[in-house]
Amino acid sequence: MTSIHDALGRLWDANDGDRMLECDGRWASWGSVRSLIERIDRELTAAGCATGGRVAVVLSNRMESVAALIAIFRGGRTLVTISPLQPPDRLSDDLAASAAPFVLAPAALWSDEVFNRAVADLGATGWRLDDGELDLQVRGLTEAVSGDPAVAIEMLTSGTTGAPKRIPLTRAQLEASLAAALRHNDRPDVRTKPPLTGTVGLVTLPIVHIGGLWALLQSLVAARPIAMLDRFTLQGWHAAVKQYRPAVAGLPPAAMRSVLDSDIPREDLASIRAINAGTGPVDPALVDAFFERYGIPILVVYGATEFSGAVAGWTVKDFHAQWVDKRGSVGRAFPGVRLQIVGEDGAVLGVNESGRLQVATLQAGGAGDWITTSDLAHLDADGFLYIDGRADDVIVRGGFKVSPETVVRALRAHPAVADAAVAPMPDQRLGQIPIAAVELMPGAATDGEALREHCRTTLTPYEVPARVFVVDALPRGAALKVDRRRLIAMLEDLGVPTVQPAAAG
Repeated sequence: MTSIHDALGRLWDANDGDRMLECDGRWASWGSVRSLIERIDRELTAAGCATGGRVAVVLSNRMESVAALIAIFRGGRTLVTISPLQPPDRLSDDLAASAAPFVLAPAALWSDEVFNRAVADLGATGWRLDDGELDLQVRGLTEAVSGDPAVAIEMLTSGTTGAPKRIPLTRAQLEASLAAALRHNDRPDVRTKPPLTGTVGLVTLPIVHIGGLWALLQSLVAARPIAMLDRFTLQGWHAAVKQYRPAVAGLPPAAMRSVLDSDIPREDLASIRAINAGTGPVDPALVDAFFERYGIPILVVYGATEFSGAVAGWTVKDFHAQWVDKRGSVGRAFPGVRLQIVGEDGAVLGVNESGRLQVATLQAGGAGDWITTSDLAHLDADGFLYIDGRADDVIVRGGFKVSPETVVRALRAHPAVADAAVAPMPDQRLGQIPIAAVELMPGAATDGEALREHCRTTLTPYEVPARVFVVDALPRGAALKVDRRRLIAMLEDLGVPTVQPAAAG
């Protein structure tokens, strides 16, 4: 595909009156977005932000954030993402840790004392970015500041299994990721329609995380008009699909379950050829249920922030031809991506042997060397990838290894269970024990002991969770994945002591 810089440049061929971006039910014209983009670029230049300069943006799903992203990418600068989903104190700590010399933030934060102190301690130049306007709030260092022009964005990982890490993603990585996805789905590298015409692209996840950002970039480089949800709600997503009739949509597993549990009729989703799912593990039974009710394939993909998006996944063609036989797989490697499985000694394993997954791709930067992931997986004879769990999530219970994903699959197989999560909790005798929390299907009823009995029918004794709690809702992050740290806090609140007596399996 063409470079992101050149692809974004196509937007300048649009008419100022063209619809560019819808947020909160209101369309912003290309002219209004373009004006803000150019204003941001001029202000950054005047403040000394040279090529490669790092600009921290409190990146929420709104027009101003999209304008900032385009201005920074087109100006050859680096976007440093700051999540608006954090409490102000934590957000300010994140900003301080970023060490960014330039800051763009909404008005509400500029009235917060802790945030202002963080900006002052950085010696940064900062602007209020709100209501389509850009206003200087504080002027910092006056000398020109540059950086690595190859880096397009510094983005935090989701942090669902540990402390988030800030990952630099280069322009080359993002371009390789976007191109691989197009080739994987047999789509042309260049869209020939006039800019801001054709099908509206939907952005339903937070753009501060890789899933939402990737959906936004796909629409921007294709020069599509975009409808963006401030946050996912069933009603908002349903309304957007009915109004704009997309051919492809994206949903995380929890949102899929919300759709499936709703009264949305099949005809309202008739335009959708496929739904992409890649923010977390997807229960094959959920895929089957969704396809049975709506006739829409769920295209599971596998990826990570470090890979600039997905590196493996299903296609519509593969789904219709092979889902029944390959049920539970996350699909095949994208073009330009190599996958292999290695044992604990680093030796490459054979077909259907489970071990640590390694990925080689330009999407991860460098020369495409092998990168060892934290995922346990196996490959079948046809190259379909199956994720068996996470190596760093393994619970060691009295010397026996328990994969939380194995326990989760067993719990999800119970007809009353909508979703489940498992966490390791410390135990005086066994070291660690698995504790589970489950959400029930609407109207369903069961209890923890009944669910433990169910697990005994499919799991080894040491895999059966020591306790199962039925909860109203599992704690989820912005991408609707279960947040393990909050899950552990929830379990402690429910009465699991930090160190508890040994429990029977």
